[in-house]
Amino acid sequence: MQLLDAAEHDLAGLVAIYNEVIATSTAVYSSTPVTVEDRRQWWRARVAAGFPVLVARDESGIAGFSTFGEFRTWPGYRFTVEHTVHVRADRRGSGVGTKLVEALFPRAAALGKHMMIAGVDAANTASIRFHERLGFAQAGCLREVGHKFDRWLDLVFLQRRIGA
Repeated sequence: MQLLDAAEHDLAGLVAIYNEVIATSTAVYSSTPVTVEDRRQWWRARVAAGFPVLVARDESGIAGFSTFGEFRTWPGYRFTVEHTVHVRADRRGSGVGTKLVEALFPRAAALGKHMMIAGVDAANTASIRFHERLGFAQAGCLREVGHKFDRWLDLVFLQRRIGA
């Protein structure tokens, strides 16, 4: 498996993973599938802002992706980023997600970031445990702030220090 900066030709693989997550889980609080053009604009904006979009590629194609971006746009939050990681269904639990998130830490440090945030659906205990294994600590829970699959969803925030 290779970890690389995403290129435009990787976007179809990202879209396939992201749309499967949207359709089958509460990992993304959206029910609307994205298109390659949506992701192209998103990818270009991330890269233009200096944020990484990483892909894990193996012989079967794109196995997962990770990125981070601004946590909030106010200047006082400029040292904090929020990350995203998604792994293709058949590769979950194989270490792909760990490698993708770990690869974000030095990239965030190189940009002078201090803290990384993860927002995880409270019912997704596997993702919460995954983040805790990577050094994230739970920082709070916002009750019933999301809605999907005809139910209210709670959002857990976790955080991990990047720099000193």
